[in-house]
Amino acid sequence: MTNQIVISAFDVCGSDCWMAKDGQIVYDRISQAFKNDTKVSLSFKKVEVMTTTFLHTAIGQLYGKFSEEKIRELLSVKDIEQDDLILIKKVVDNSKKYFTKWK
Repeated sequence: MTNQIVISAFDVCGSDCWMAKDGQIVYDRISQAFKNDTKVSLSFKKVEVMTTTFLHTAIGQLYGKFSEEKIRELLSVKDIEQDDLILIKKVVDNSKKYFTKWK
């Protein structure tokens, strides 16, 4: 059975997720969990502002280190507004294109 953890973006950044350094903290936690085949639920509860800078660092760079299949299997997001979910999709699409080009 695979373990699961919840990472709260609010606990890392507060209500504004806009800085790359905060995204790096989230990325490092996700990356460590993935190395142990631990599922991650990334919660955006209480987050009011989110930028692509944060998302590229927190989620986008995962595509440079892990396969798309592993990311799909182990990462889920929750407690997120529809507009922000669309932003994540754009970041993921761009990251997949970028890392496919450079692998």
